[in-house]
Amino acid sequence: MNYRSRYLADFDIAGMRYWDGTFVLSELRPGENLSLVAEPSNPHDPDAVAICWEGLKLGYIPRGENALPAQLLAFGHDDVLECRVLKVDERAETYHQVRVGLFMTDKTGEGAH
Repeated sequence: MNYRSRYLADFDIAGMRYWDGTFVLSELRPGENLSLVAEPSNPHDPDAVAICWEGLKLGYIPRGENALPAQLLAFGHDDVLECRVLKVDERAETYHQVRVGLFMTDKTGEGAH
């Protein structure tokens, strides 16, 4: 089945230096799907959304971009969000090493072209 998706935002993964992102950087490839995990009990931000790859937390959606994804995840609509690696730059500063894209997917195949 061919699913369509609509671009929502793109950003660098926040907090990579504090999580496992730097340890798997050389394994990440553009186009790779990442998972999103809401963290409503996060003491720093109730809208925190972690970005994970193969069970490892890479970092977070930046605070200025996380409100909509946090709400969708909180209401059980995680199946409409897709997060993909857009760019990996191992030589960049930690907070600019991985750029990801956030997309809204149309699983029904009935969306606009």
